Amino acid sequence: MSKRFLATGAGLAILLAGCGGGAEPAERDPNRPLTVVGQFEVHSVDPATAAGAFTRLQVAETLVDTDLRGVLEPGLATQWKVSADQREWRFSLPTGVVFHDGTALTAENVASALNIARTKDGPLADVAVREIAADGPSTVVVRLRTPFAPLPAVLADTSAQILAPASYQGDGTVTEVIGSGPYRVQQLKIPQGIEITAFDRWRGKQPAVERVSYQAVGRSESRALMAESGQAEVTFGLDPVSLNRLRKDDDLRIDAITQPRTIQLKVNAGHPTLRDVRVRRALSLALDRSAMATALLRDPEMAATQLFPPSLPDWNQPSLAPLTHDLSAARALLTEAGWTPGTDAVLTKAGRPLTLTLRTFPDRPELPVLATAIQAQLKKLGVTVDVQVGNSSEIPAGHQDGTLELALYARNFSLVPDPLVTMLTDFAPKGADWGAMGWTSPALTRTLTDLADGIDSAGAAAGRRQVAEIMQAELPVIPVAWYRMSAAVNTQIDGLTIDPLERSWRLADLSWAS
Repeated sequence: MSKRFLATGAGLAILLAGCGGGAEPAERDPNRPLTVVGQFEVHSVDPATAAGAFTRLQVAETLVDTDLRGVLEPGLATQWKVSADQREWRFSLPTGVVFHDGTALTAENVASALNIARTKDGPLADVAVREIAADGPSTVVVRLRTPFAPLPAVLADTSAQILAPASYQGDGTVTEVIGSGPYRVQQLKIPQGIEITAFDRWRGKQPAVERVSYQAVGRSESRALMAESGQAEVTFGLDPVSLNRLRKDDDLRIDAITQPRTIQLKVNAGHPTLRDVRVRRALSLALDRSAMATALLRDPEMAATQLFPPSLPDWNQPSLAPLTHDLSAARALLTEAGWTPGTDAVLTKAGRPLTLTLRTFPDRPELPVLATAIQAQLKKLGVTVDVQVGNSSEIPAGHQDGTLELALYARNFSLVPDPLVTMLTDFAPKGADWGAMGWTSPALTRTLTDLADGIDSAGAAAGRRQVAEIMQAELPVIPVAWYRMSAAVNTQIDGLTIDPLERSWRLADLSWAS
């Protein structure tokens, strides 16, 4: 952490020296690629661990794609159909498609890529697949051991990218990203960024912007400065204070969209203190979500009243009793659970103080400030919270070794376009790195399994409501805020559309303003 902040701090100093306060953005150099800046480093070329970097840049494609609402639509597959028993899915491929190395797209190499994907971490590994095989040159068949209705959504996940055979070593290790999208990799600089260029054999309309450079910049202040100085045409991952300032810049516009993402407090429900649902409910009641959303996020509508945001209309339940802020009720619950004030106002039980550690990370700039606010609000309740800002990897590590107590992060429920797949993973009986810890619910497991098996629309709606009710009552994760994604866009660029699912930055739709 400290080394990364030193590096980005040095970068900020260089930028400040180079452009000075209030300097006018320089004229665009026609030889410079369009620059996209974001907060996430690129640590891998493997689809299972690259966090969607190559689908966002439209280098690689998946069999199934989505529109901006998360509705499934053709990707590499032109269509698909399922058998009556829902155990066999057939995906049709187009003809004449080539990868960036000139290799033809065939059913055989698509099946091979998917078979490699199912051996690695990702939602496809959790599907009861019996076989993935080619049936002729242009049909891929996926045969299942048990029905799984959201299979097409799983095949839209970024971990299921289809790469050319030359991308893989014999053991399935990915050594190069050779995709089939409108852009191909020109230069890869792990972890700082990627340079891409338009692929001249792309089957669709050629991109108007031929060259793009993605740069990972660690600090929000540095990213904002790059937007202001004209060194970045598209900038993601901006903190609320910087966004307010950038809105006043005539050379920029701010585009924003509500995501299917919730900032949540992961709770170790196996912890001696946190296994008591009354304690989890008390922690939730102590949170003034409205104040945090207003003062810190600068967006009162983002105060979470339940786990699923309104941007997930099939899962959000408007009639569900909302999460509220009530310190008196929180104190009553803790008293009922046996916690009493000590001499220093910290609650104690059997001589043990109510002290917890909260882990978070700065990749999303609002997380550390929200963690500090949560620390202050829980202190009013008599709960001492030690906030530790580190790397995001420390949260799954703490889950695995059992040391995690609380963690604050933003969870996107549509990384796989159907939120059901994320729920099946996050709240499986054994828990998950970014989901439940030390908590399970047989009723939730049954309901999620029924939804995955495929039921009629009325039954599915009832099942989703039951899921929301269980999460609201048990609080294995405590919702804090919903999420609005913003980007600062230079007025020299036209055509940006923000994808709320963050699957693609739709760079092929951009053009230089005339």
